Amino acid sequence: MKPWNVEICDVTLRDGEQTPGVSFTPDEKKDIATRLDAIGIEIIEAGFPIVSVHEKEMIREISRLGLSAKICGLARACREDVDASLDAEVDMIGLFIGTSDLHLKYKHKKPREVVVANALEQLDYAVDHGLIVRFGAEDASRTDPDILVDIYRQAAEHKADYVTFADTTGCLTPLEVATVMREIIPRTPVPVAIHAHNDLGCATANTLIAAELGAFQLHTTVNGLGERAGNARLEEVLVSLVLKGGATRYDLTEIPALSERIQEYTGIFMPATKPVIGANAFAHESGIHIAAILENPETYEYVPPELLGLERKFILGKHTGKRALMHILASFGYAITDEQVLQVLEKVKDRSEGKCSISQQVLREIISRVTGEDFINDDTLREDSGCPGRDIY
Repeated sequence: MKPWNVEICDVTLRDGEQTPGVSFTPDEKKDIATRLDAIGIEIIEAGFPIVSVHEKEMIREISRLGLSAKICGLARACREDVDASLDAEVDMIGLFIGTSDLHLKYKHKKPREVVVANALEQLDYAVDHGLIVRFGAEDASRTDPDILVDIYRQAAEHKADYVTFADTTGCLTPLEVATVMREIIPRTPVPVAIHAHNDLGCATANTLIAAELGAFQLHTTVNGLGERAGNARLEEVLVSLVLKGGATRYDLTEIPALSERIQEYTGIFMPATKPVIGANAFAHESGIHIAAILENPETYEYVPPELLGLERKFILGKHTGKRALMHILASFGYAITDEQVLQVLEKVKDRSEGKCSISQQVLREIISRVTGEDFINDDTLREDSGCPGRDIY
């Protein structure tokens, strides 16, 4: 497999902080940046320097952390925005303009030629001041591809290092992204960045198909934070890059702790079924599945939990089989007869049919009742004590 030629620009500290109700403290921002750097993220978009003096100072502090990642600031095509980025001491600037007819009419309220000419002037200014420049087309997904290519070529002539294709409203599906990438990438003389929003639930898929077709810089956020429905999810993109794109340079074992920290900082918690970092991502209940996994985990796991420094978990419930139960019992050091195992299994299924989860305490209680031995650690727990929360083993 030929590795995809890509890099990650994580925008959690900028687009992620535009999630309604989300704001990071200075210490939180520095912690997130340091953890992203530990993963091996190449570019960290630290914020929007023109937003406030506080924002600019915070970005400057991140720029001075001495991270391996390059630090990027976002900027409109305005001189004051570029100057704010320079004051923030960033390595890179993401300079953007709206390019669709809709944005030109209702946001810029100027002809495209005027907007582009002004943006190119700011691009020249940023280049002259030593910044790496990524020239972005906002609402590129609703801009004619031929017009985009013309703008991108002009940006390249003015020494832009990258150009960005932003699906600002998340309106594209993967096949639509594939079509437009095939149109613009071969005709654009500098690397293309993909910035995908998740309004249709396609941001990660759109980012990956763009990467496979030659997009170089991939924009992500941790846990998929961002405006409205968020952006492409860093954790999903990275796992896919490793398993599908041949990437070897990222330390994915740092991801679970980063995801948990972001959840704490934002109060936005991930569902159990969330890929990669959800509580059930590597959890199994089905007896058929567990029996096969005990022989070879690849039978029912494509993503190995070890990739993320995690372990697979087995859950006791109505779908549990004898072999899974024996494995769990052995892991706790219980030595009971085959007949007793079947009796325990029957009681486990009876409990779970009533929507009672089988916690470790409940399991000990069941074993004690079957064997007559005292495995109960909590004397208050009995069959009439309600339904304790589910444990995973």
